[in-house]
Amino acid sequence: MSLFTNISTNLFDVLFFPFGGSANWHVWISVIFWSLAFGVAALLAFKYCSNQGAIAWAKNGISVHLLEIRLFQEDILGVLVSTGKILWKNFLYVGNNLLPMAVMMIPFVMLFSNMVSHYALAPMEVGTATMLKVELDKEHTTIDTKSVALEVPEGVVVEAGPVRTPDGKIAWRLRADANGDHLLGIRVGDQVINKGLAVGGEPRKVPVLRSKDWFDLMLYPGEETLPSDSPVMSAKFATPSTTAGYPQRDLGWMPGGEAGLMIVVLIVSIVAAFGLRNVFNVTF
Repeated sequence: MSLFTNISTNLFDVLFFPFGGSANWHVWISVIFWSLAFGVAALLAFKYCSNQGAIAWAKNGISVHLLEIRLFQEDILGVLVSTGKILWKNFLYVGNNLLPMAVMMIPFVMLFSNMVSHYALAPMEVGTATMLKVELDKEHTTIDTKSVALEVPEGVVVEAGPVRTPDGKIAWRLRADANGDHLLGIRVGDQVINKGLAVGGEPRKVPVLRSKDWFDLMLYPGEETLPSDSPVMSAKFATPSTTAGYPQRDLGWMPGGEAGLMIVVLIVSIVAAFGLRNVFNVTF
C-alpha cells in the first residue's frame, strides 16, 4: 500500500504540473479539468462495470408501479402490492449501481486527496505558532522521552516541549520565523525521521502528514511514507484555527479549504456525468 501511495503521489505531481499552482487562475483550470475527467471516468465505470439492462429495467418498473398507484389509488390492496414492487425494484436498482461506485471510490479518494495537498491548503504564515504531534509506533511507546529529540533548521524555533502522553504521543510547540520549505528532524534513538514544513512564499503543495498507516496515506499523500521499521507511526502539525495544520488557501471565486474543494469537485463531476450520459449511452 505504501509503494502504491508513493507511486500515485508522484503520478499526480506530474499530472498537476502543467497547470502550475502559483496563480489562482491556474488552480481553477486544474480543478475543473480533473473534475470533468472524473465525471467522464465515472460514466465509463457505470457503462462497463454495471448491468445497464438491469438498471433500465428497474427504473422503468419503478415508474410503472408509481403510475399504478396514481391510477388505482382507491384499490388499497393494489397500492400495497405496487409499493412492495417499488421497494424491491429500488433495492435491485441500488444493488446494480454499487459495483461502479465501488470501482470509482479509490480513484476519487486519490484524486481529491492530491488536490487537497496541492490546492486546498496554503503554507503557514511567518510568525505562526503550531504544534508538531508525533505518535510512536505501538512497539516503541515505552521509549524514554529523553531519547526523543527534535532537530530544527534556522528559521524554526522550538517554543515548548516535548510533552508526552502515556500512550506514546509527543508534542512540541514551534514558531516559523522564516519563509521556506523547512525540514525538521525527529530523532528517536539512533533513527532520524524527517518532516517537512512549508512557510510563506508562493502557494504550493504543502507537506501535511507523514505516516505509515494506509488510511492516513490515502487522505494526505503529500509526503513519502514512513519506513515500516520506523519507531514513529505518524507526524503532523495541528493548530486550533487551521485545517490539517495549514491555513486554507485563497482560491478567489472558488470556495477554499478541503470542504470547499470537495463541493466544487462533486458538483462539476456530477454535472459532467449527467450532461454527457446520453453521449456515452449510459443509464444510471
